[in-house]
Amino acid sequence: MTTRIFHPQPLQQQSQVQLSDSAAGHVARVLRMRVGDTIELFDGSGLAYPATLATVEKRKVLADIGSALQHSVESPLKVHIGQGVSRGDKMDFTIQKAVELGVDKITPLLTERCGVKLQAERWQKKVLHWQQVAISACEQCGRNSVPHIDQPVSLADWLTEETEQLKLNLHPAARHGINGIESVPAVGVRLLIGPEGGLSEQEIIAAREHGYQSILLGPRVLRTETAALTALTALQTRFGDLG
Repeated sequence: MTTRIFHPQPLQQQSQVQLSDSAAGHVARVLRMRVGDTIELFDGSGLAYPATLATVEKRKVLADIGSALQHSVESPLKVHIGQGVSRGDKMDFTIQKAVELGVDKITPLLTERCGVKLQAERWQKKVLHWQQVAISACEQCGRNSVPHIDQPVSLADWLTEETEQLKLNLHPAARHGINGIESVPAVGVRLLIGPEGGLSEQEIIAAREHGYQSILLGPRVLRTETAALTALTALQTRFGDLG
């Protein structure tokens, strides 16, 4: 299996590039790759570039870039998840698997029952960490476009944002599931997922007032990370590229 590595600056075919410090350490010390070994680079632009290692040192790795590859595994369905922030590594898990399932964008949401309270500086570090989780998931699953992780916002602010996407909110009392949705606009879906403990009744009412239709996933109560991935899988199966 080809080693795929994200490069934070734009790549150019038929040129040489120095890998970032973290990527160089992974290639040289973890994978123990050598001069002449091949990797695949991508910069988030949607293209991938085969590359051959020209220099491999502990702190410096140079790679000769070949011609750009046009292959894409992006889903035709755009899904923007608004995810209530969860504790521990549950948020990492949700982001990682959502990227594998083709999510387009994730906004962490601060809700009434959000159990994570941080200062602004620590939130910034969290977002950088979550973005790296998304990048690592792209390296693993073959995506060349990296989903964006937004800065956390309050649910109230997120609900008022203008969008032409289909607005969905999971609710156990909904009348129908995803199979009951007849069509999705070309701009995709905006999916609201509550945190651990779910959304409050007032938040559910607010979502409904802002045009979010309630959908049902099934008769069982799902954890927040399970709910997000189950809904995304169902949407990709019905309207995207999962068979």
